[in-house]
Amino acid sequence: MSLTPAPDAAVFDFDGVIIDSRAAVGTAVNQALVEHGFSPQPPSVLDRFIGPPVLAAFAEVTGEPEDSGVVAACAETYHERYASVYLEETLLVDGIEAVLTGLTLPLALATAKQIEFVGPLLDALGISAHFQVVCAPTLSELQERKAFLVERAVRGLGTRNAVVIGDTRFDVEAAHANDLRALGVTWGIGDRDELRTAGADLIAGQPEELLELLEPD
Repeated sequence: MSLTPAPDAAVFDFDGVIIDSRAAVGTAVNQALVEHGFSPQPPSVLDRFIGPPVLAAFAEVTGEPEDSGVVAACAETYHERYASVYLEETLLVDGIEAVLTGLTLPLALATAKQIEFVGPLLDALGISAHFQVVCAPTLSELQERKAFLVERAVRGLGTRNAVVIGDTRFDVEAAHANDLRALGVTWGIGDRDELRTAGADLIAGQPEELLELLEPD
């Protein structure tokens, strides 16, 4: 199975699709929670911080309003702790580098991870050259939503028929908000049921499947 008509570009999510950042995110989140008087959380909860905007994730875990001072303080501490560990504790998803190398489509990155971290990670992992466009919020614009990031990425590519590749419902919803198709992947945070319920147009179970789904010829 492949996308018909074939896409003319691909917009990738970052966390969970291209990189495995569970260790770095989990360490930083729990340090921030403890510092601000909350209990550390198990991996099943920490995974919620990988993908969605950080303010929304801290609001969910703490039970505080997203625009509250407590959530803002947790986010600030999280970014401080994350900055000290992310380059050493973030890995490429197995098999994804071969996919990026093999694709001939123009590629963009649209991620809720802050650009201050995205740029150094792309360089450290040796994959920055694969992306013509990189769209991510700054540390001063944490509220920027995924649908807008995808819109910016597509505009930057100058495409009309891109596909969005992501691992959670947020990616699928952002794609459809821009009248684009969504290709869900199951090796990240979201599972097949979440992606199917969100309306993913296709779902891939392994990175190598992306080559066949995106460029079957």
